[in-house]
Amino acid sequence: MDIKQRVALLAAASALVLAAGKFTVGLLSGSMTVVSSGLDSLLDVFMSAMNFYAVRKASEPADDEHRYGHGKAEDLAGTFQSMIIVLSGGFIIFKASQTFIEKGTIAYSFLDLFAMCLSLVFSFVISTTLLRVGNRTGSSALKADALHYRSDLYSNSGAIIAIILTHYTGFVVFDLAFAVVVGLIIIFSAIKIFRTSISGIMDSRLDDEVEREIRDMINAMSFPMAGFHKLRTRHSGSNKYIDFHLLACRKLHIDEAHALAHGIEDRIKVKIPFSDVIVHVEPCNEECDLTEITCVFKKR
Repeated sequence: MDIKQRVALLAAASALVLAAGKFTVGLLSGSMTVVSSGLDSLLDVFMSAMNFYAVRKASEPADDEHRYGHGKAEDLAGTFQSMIIVLSGGFIIFKASQTFIEKGTIAYSFLDLFAMCLSLVFSFVISTTLLRVGNRTGSSALKADALHYRSDLYSNSGAIIAIILTHYTGFVVFDLAFAVVVGLIIIFSAIKIFRTSISGIMDSRLDDEVEREIRDMINAMSFPMAGFHKLRTRHSGSNKYIDFHLLACRKLHIDEAHALAHGIEDRIKVKIPFSDVIVHVEPCNEECDLTEITCVFKKR
């Protein structure tokens, strides 16, 4: 089990403990803010468990049926995750509105505040861990999970404020209002997750910064590399796919051109982790004396 799978499993286990605690406390007090936060944590359990499976599946090597590997399992998990999160956010808003219309009562206890404070600490630790590992490994599933847990930081903070205001003022509207805010935060976080995941499914190119690094590495090559064109990039889960046409001086032998291509492939793979690089070598057709001084591309 690699670090991505261990972190995904840890997130699921932590969310399960939080969900059980907040549901119990919320149902006892009647607080929709605590119950909605418990529902959010219950969804975290489901999402983290699904991410664990997706990360595990994505780590499987390429086979006869999946020549490019299984990286899109992470993107599919993120897409499905976002749709479920939107539904949960809408449900929270609906229940809060219903409670307000029916003029429900809330009886807070110390456990409500304790449960939300504990949840705030757990959410911070889990989201920070997921984001750090997600950035290090390039896992879209872990980064999507981190984004969702990061939204919990705001919703839990709002819940704590709602509990305090409702307890000291006696106005239930604070609890219900913050429950609506929680629902909206969940929905907006889902939209971000959806955009990130769908870009992987649609083979969107890598970030501008990553492509700039690739171009700089290629341009830094010395003669007899004459130039390049047709740079294409895409990502699939943690995996990044890069290919381009490398223009080499036509005086090179085949084995020299091959070594030139392998050299730049290796440099890119070191600089950009989890990348698969394919270089197509083409002879330069520009007219020159076949020297670095007269190379048309190098003089541009």
